[in-house]
Amino acid sequence: MSAMTGAIPVVSSAIPDPVARHVAQRPAVVAFGGGHGLSATLDALRLVTDRITAVVTVADDGGSSGRLREEFGVLPPGDLRMALSALCDDSEWGQTWRDVLQHRFSTEGPLDSHALGNLLIVALWELLGDNVEGLDWVGRLLGARGRVLPMASVPLAIEADVVGDDGSSNVVRGQVAVAKAHGRIEHLRLFPADPPIPDEVTHALERADWVVLGPGSWFSSILPHLVAPRLRSALTRTPARRCLTLNIGSGDEEALGMTAADHLVSFAEHAPGLRIDVVLVDPTEVGDAAALGAAAARLGARVHVSDVRSAQGAAVHDRLRLAAAFGDMFRAAGTTSTGG
Repeated sequence: MSAMTGAIPVVSSAIPDPVARHVAQRPAVVAFGGGHGLSATLDALRLVTDRITAVVTVADDGGSSGRLREEFGVLPPGDLRMALSALCDDSEWGQTWRDVLQHRFSTEGPLDSHALGNLLIVALWELLGDNVEGLDWVGRLLGARGRVLPMASVPLAIEADVVGDDGSSNVVRGQVAVAKAHGRIEHLRLFPADPPIPDEVTHALERADWVVLGPGSWFSSILPHLVAPRLRSALTRTPARRCLTLNIGSGDEEALGMTAADHLVSFAEHAPGLRIDVVLVDPTEVGDAAALGAAAARLGARVHVSDVRSAQGAAVHDRLRLAAAFGDMFRAAGTTSTGG
């Protein structure tokens, strides 16, 4: 823990009995998010455990994903593809197929900007008629060290209330529009409001030791999981411990001006009653330590301050440092072993 510890109240929470089942094993972790933030989490978690389930947002309406979603009426495949690539095997086979999956065409024709992996995923969905089964087939092709699931069984649309600098309020709809909105985003909604979630997501949460949310775009990658009623209910019921990993730097344009404490207040507003056990934050992002500690305490969480920023100084999480922070938390809770 950082020297900041003294300024941040720590709220203890008892380790639930079900956790004891896996003390001698690597923990089962369910990671929520989307895009590059979830990829960073998965890249780090692979160094700690091979029992990983990624649950991915399905609201993207831009780029290759948006075009395929519009043309075929399918889930947007891009964030799912990125999560699968992050979990691929380290062998030449896995790395080669990862590069194939991530390959993006550059042409004057209709394939321009399409990622080959997006096309492959949509083809499998058409052939198999099952979103989860199609993703599992891609995972086997990559030798993926974990499983990737969509957060909902249908494509989602995001709608947000945005307050401008002049105090005016307007409603913005669509993930791309929300990401580019000018002003302060206050409330987030989904359409459909109560989407169905795959049974596999519920089952993964029932067997999990840890749930990890973030980092990632706050309003388009993290909060959608919390405002889907059935998913929020499953997150509330899980016996797993819950970790919220906060962002580094100002790369999240959706949350410009929000402090670490503001993120926790926003979390509580969108997911009332959902408790967090640990808030993981880089020391450069703590800000007002007292405010952060108070906001964490309202969620039932302790603050874990750890140097997880890239050693090159970039405003991104470092794979090894983030893995070490996860390992420290898992060991402290008795949910991982030192072997393997």
